[in-house]
Amino acid sequence: MAGDTEGLEAVYAASNSAGARAAYDKWAISYDAENIGNGYRLPGIGAAFFARHVQRDEGRFLDAGCGTGLVGEALSILGYKGIVGADISPQMLESAKRLKVYERLFEHDLGQPFPEEDNSFGAVTCFGSLGPGHAPSSCLQEFIRITRPKGRIILNVRPETFVEQGLKAKMDELTASGQWQLVECSPIFRPFLLTEPRLHAQIFVYSVA
Repeated sequence: MAGDTEGLEAVYAASNSAGARAAYDKWAISYDAENIGNGYRLPGIGAAFFARHVQRDEGRFLDAGCGTGLVGEALSILGYKGIVGADISPQMLESAKRLKVYERLFEHDLGQPFPEEDNSFGAVTCFGSLGPGHAPSSCLQEFIRITRPKGRIILNVRPETFVEQGLKAKMDELTASGQWQLVECSPIFRPFLLTEPRLHAQIFVYSVA
């Protein structure tokens, strides 16, 4: 029977980047089996939103917080090329590497500036990496910097916590300053069908100015 995801609880309990890295490294070997077994559907729903808003010929795409590569693999199956993955966990990146769907993979803390030029990507995704114990709200500014004008940024938040995390305030600030524009917002849904009944997700699609 499916149960609460201990790996997820460990990540949410992390108080800094080092803690998050250690939690994900430990979780990497069982991540896919545990999450898929618990009905984890965020990667598939996220890839569907990506496909709705991003054409396959719009350049390179960044999968920020790519984990084991569930989103990247879904995009590859949908025909997208030039997918670049970044994650804080070396062990997660090793799992993603085995899929052979990424043009490049590199270790990166989303709380730090990306080693990429301005306007490097046609779109950026960030699914599952903006919850408690994850990336800070400052990463949103970096997503904008590395995405070309009119490119899309597609991400999810936890509605229960994104206000206290400062994410909502940052998202609203970037909208008010004209740096991006909201294109679509999903209904609130459960990312896990078989467990974590109190955990919810919501997807936002933004167009960069």
